[in-house]
Amino acid sequence: MNESVEKKLETVYSNVSDTYKGSGEDIYALCREFRHTKPVYEGNFIARFGVPTNAGIKAASRPTVALFRYHDIMNVLRDADNYTNGFIAEGLGAVFDGLIILAMDGEMHKNVRALLQPAFMPATVNKWRPKIDRIMREEFLQPMIAARQADLMQFALDFPIRVIYGVMGFPEDPVMYRQYAAWGLAILAANQIDPAKLADARREAGLALKGLYDSIKTFVIERRAQGADGDDLVSRLIRAEYEGRKLDDHEVVTFVRSLLPAATETTTRSFSCVMTLLLSDEALLARVRADRTLVPKLIDETVRFEPVSTFKVREAARDTEIGGVKIPQGAFVQCLVASANRDESVFENADTFDIDRRQKPSFGFGFGPHMCIGQFVAKIELQCALNAVLDLFPNVRLDPAKPKPKIEGAMLRGTKSLPVIWD
Repeated sequence: MNESVEKKLETVYSNVSDTYKGSGEDIYALCREFRHTKPVYEGNFIARFGVPTNAGIKAASRPTVALFRYHDIMNVLRDADNYTNGFIAEGLGAVFDGLIILAMDGEMHKNVRALLQPAFMPATVNKWRPKIDRIMREEFLQPMIAARQADLMQFALDFPIRVIYGVMGFPEDPVMYRQYAAWGLAILAANQIDPAKLADARREAGLALKGLYDSIKTFVIERRAQGADGDDLVSRLIRAEYEGRKLDDHEVVTFVRSLLPAATETTTRSFSCVMTLLLSDEALLARVRADRTLVPKLIDETVRFEPVSTFKVREAARDTEIGGVKIPQGAFVQCLVASANRDESVFENADTFDIDRRQKPSFGFGFGPHMCIGQFVAKIELQCALNAVLDLFPNVRLDPAKPKPKIEGAMLRGTKSLPVIWD
């Protein structure tokens, strides 16, 4: 393994975590307070945490409203006509010199999503399950068995990018997939609110974007020349057709490039949250170890209870009103997912982690037209990872000699360390 690439991946992940950690205030406690007293808050609620949003530094100069109630947030996320995403092209999307589906609205978003969606449906994704499971067990976990101890965050950093790298059909190259991961994280790090850090972060992101683009384009051209008849994601995107329209090389490359950061970063953090909540509850751990049908419920409840993305931002496309508060056209609307997912009017004992609760829609993967297109891939990865750890590491448990893992972050929540031992 290339040590410099490995170290860079760990460093960039840590830097991104620090960028989004925020002020240290308890976001759930504050959301609860505002949900009860100011459910439609006129002001930039996120600014108090000192973390970036997809709006970039322009967020400070726009009228802003923050929402805390479940149904208000659901209504905004599902209404892509009145609450749009195009502003992201000026914030996070500004570092991309091509297409980014997150920043699309209207017919363009609908058409592009229709092109991409078939490659991410459960029927397609389930075909990848055996390969995903093999990668995790054979390449990562089996070589660790003899040590009887590990920091599972090393595995968590590696497996999502390795899996998506394999699913996309790239050649087997462990150094290259870690380089892809480091590039992807560098792109996320470009989203800064501190003007003093913005130029350097954007420069690093630009280098990462070019590195990713050039590398992916070479592969896409080769795959198209070979006929693109495989079941891998890149081949599927090359073959994809919607109303007679196909993607050209630039579009395939740019979509793949924009998917890589989201497909890895959020899965790493979700795994860290799932494992922390599971390993911190001995009774729950015993239940799940004995009954693996509980694994999907464990993952769904974690996504509700500890969403990696604690808020979503939309822009008002026209003058509107929520809860008696007038919202002018162009205002930013902050949807506090961390609040909606624990709204007492919707979820009984909302602040309790309970995998047996009756499932209702939560917003950890978003909601509405912009709901995460890769959620089924992420869930299968998490299921395979969790089952593999429980299978291969007998009596796996938190290492009592190390500090307990802590889920933190005003945004991009997760842990930095997951020390475990096994028999």
